[in-house]
Amino acid sequence: MTALDRTPTAERALRPWQDPALAVAERVEAILAEMTLEEKIGQLGSRWLGNDMSPDASSEAPGPEPGAEPLNVAPMQDVFAASGTVPLDEAIRHGLGHLTRVHGSAPVTPAEGAAEVVRLQRAVVAASRLGIPAIVHEECLTGFTAYGATVYPAAIAWAATFDPGLVERMAAAIGRDMRAVGVHQGLSPVLDVVRDYRWGRGEETMGEDPYLVATLGAAYVRGLEGAGIIATLKHFAGYSASRAARNHGPVPMGRRELMDMILPSFETAIALGGARSVMNSYSDVDGVPAGADPWLLTEVLREEWGFTGTVVSDYWAVPFLATMHLVAAGPEEAGVLALGAGIDVELPDTLGFGQHLAERVRRGELPEAIVDRAVRRLLTQKAQLGLLDPDWTPEGSVAGAESVDLDSPANRALARELAERSIVLLEAGGALPLAGTGTVAVVGPAAHDARTFMGCYAFPNHVLPRHPGLGLGIEAPTLLDALAAELPGAELRYAKGCEVRGEDRSGFADAVAAAGDADVCVAVVGDLAGLFGQGTSGEGCDADDLRLPGVQADLLAELAATGTPLVVVVVSGRPYALGEVHGYAAALVQAFMPGEEGGAAIAGVLSGRVQPVGRLPVQIPRGPGGQPGTYLQPPLGTDSHGISNLDPTPLFPFGYGASYTTFEVTDLRLSHAEVPTDGEFAATVTVRNTGGRAGEEVVQLYLHDVLAQVTRPVRQLTGYARVRLEPGQSAEVSFHVHADRTAFTGRDLRRVVEPGDVEVLAGTSAADLPCRGVVRLTGPSRHVGHDRRLVTPVEVRGPGGADAVQR
Repeated sequence: MTALDRTPTAERALRPWQDPALAVAERVEAILAEMTLEEKIGQLGSRWLGNDMSPDASSEAPGPEPGAEPLNVAPMQDVFAASGTVPLDEAIRHGLGHLTRVHGSAPVTPAEGAAEVVRLQRAVVAASRLGIPAIVHEECLTGFTAYGATVYPAAIAWAATFDPGLVERMAAAIGRDMRAVGVHQGLSPVLDVVRDYRWGRGEETMGEDPYLVATLGAAYVRGLEGAGIIATLKHFAGYSASRAARNHGPVPMGRRELMDMILPSFETAIALGGARSVMNSYSDVDGVPAGADPWLLTEVLREEWGFTGTVVSDYWAVPFLATMHLVAAGPEEAGVLALGAGIDVELPDTLGFGQHLAERVRRGELPEAIVDRAVRRLLTQKAQLGLLDPDWTPEGSVAGAESVDLDSPANRALARELAERSIVLLEAGGALPLAGTGTVAVVGPAAHDARTFMGCYAFPNHVLPRHPGLGLGIEAPTLLDALAAELPGAELRYAKGCEVRGEDRSGFADAVAAAGDADVCVAVVGDLAGLFGQGTSGEGCDADDLRLPGVQADLLAELAATGTPLVVVVVSGRPYALGEVHGYAAALVQAFMPGEEGGAAIAGVLSGRVQPVGRLPVQIPRGPGGQPGTYLQPPLGTDSHGISNLDPTPLFPFGYGASYTTFEVTDLRLSHAEVPTDGEFAATVTVRNTGGRAGEEVVQLYLHDVLAQVTRPVRQLTGYARVRLEPGQSAEVSFHVHADRTAFTGRDLRRVVEPGDVEVLAGTSAADLPCRGVVRLTGPSRHVGHDRRLVTPVEVRGPGGADAVQR
């Protein structure tokens, strides 16, 4: 910091770029004009002190405990920690763009993390001739990934709520906590659309339908951005469609599928959510790595969609262009490729975007305008965040750290609400709700281990395995604990039975004995999230097939053989094949990693205190092989023609969820039989609670293009509405469908609305659509772009509500 910068603001004239009264663009151009080429390049990099696998010499933050295994929290972290980083003073010599995971790399308190933010920001500002602070970014996939912070349900559980408003409230709470401790940017949400359930990162997604992912993703972005945190959309694009579902695997996908199934969620989150950052995918699509693809990062993202924020690299995605993709001779050339394609900031450390870029500019190998383009985008965000204001100080940026409670009662209440609303009752049978008396055997590897409720980016599973003496850092009752509180009149008998992974069956006998003498057996099976092979779900934890991991299926079979009614609760990050289990289970419940309050939420559903309202954001397969894929199949992807011996029909379809009451959807009314290709029609149905208890139904609208120039899905979700009804009550649900909602990518790779018949289907899942009608689109074919209608507004009239809701 210069002497001028230390002078009180009132005693000196502001430099133009420090003047908050000027437009942001003017301030950015003013500071850009003052910067040397080296200072510009300095803004394109980052530094991650927590990357080191042992304590950093310049940091007081604790490293791994002695004897702890050096577990990676990012791909090839140990390799880059050993050889790929530079000391802090060298990294910040000409300024710095980002500080990486100051709070989220080690178990520090909010006060300790804030003190480290202050220390690092002081160093960055002092080293910079112009005194420009860094943006601090953190992970926030299941809440703020920090020690002692609330662990919310995983993203696939948010999707099961079909409730954008609830997701937005959660994101706002996450953002407030992050902002209070000096964080500016969150690396979330994941907008990848599931294409193969075996992919380990399915738990981080919001399911298999582009519209569901788009609407929930936009809601998350609104919540995070509304709290003052830059939301980062990832992974752009195609990452979730890798061959054989292998992490980082190549993506054998054409542009039409990419544009229709993968890109809409990102487009919607930018247009309707206001996301200010995008992170590139590690994968290549049809041979072109996303991090070096100007069509994706510039032509589509910026020129077509009008995105003006920053593109940040996924961790080490820039050097991966050289080491993994082999499209660059080394990290320096990789930096030139990535910068030219449209990546603005390299995370988590600077390897490809280093000062070698200055020499390339001077030699005429790289236009300085490309450097300016990226720096301008980053400085714009720093100005928006207040980092260029004259009264900004490192200490002021963490002013809320002293009083913040990262796991406050309000947070926990919100986590409980999300968890309860995400539990999917697949089948109640005659066993649920539990009677609450008698003897209940509680068995299985997920019955008494709260870690199974948490995703791979939750701090207890993400970082704390390197610090085994610290426990979870939060209060997280297990299901066994929660059932003891939920069923005080019952006798509980617990036996683990087996581990989540492995072949050890030595615990089977105890589990079978506990079940044999019980009135009912609750078996809790599923996943334990981890990273890079350390779990059964999560980043780098992909599955060969969709059998329950380890010997859990064998345990269930032996429990069923006792004759005791068997309630199977699956706690997982992906759907597992339950066809065999369905044959002998008395009841089935699916819980998608419900977070720290998951135990109480599941227990409430089992007892009947909580009415289950979750719906499946992915199908539940019948068999472990010959995957049904997702429900979004053209005719040849279905079983309707009898041309294969493999039946892709799922056990439970997308959008399905049972309840302790019943509903019916009837009386489809279409406002028009014909509308022009730029017109709109309304589809109205009546939903009625036909059971004896209050509950909620998710009314779903699907469209089917009867005849098109390319193959189209036999049905695709176009709108949805959650409706709460008392017994006997009914409500009218009206979907206002613009013709734009029928658009698809044609043979010429332009998005088109075609004339012709469109089948309109309404009901309660992709397979339960009792209401059907046809609307004819008339007139000429019409090409549409980013300004098309992206959502289907819904109006609910009656006891369930009267407000129009954007979905």
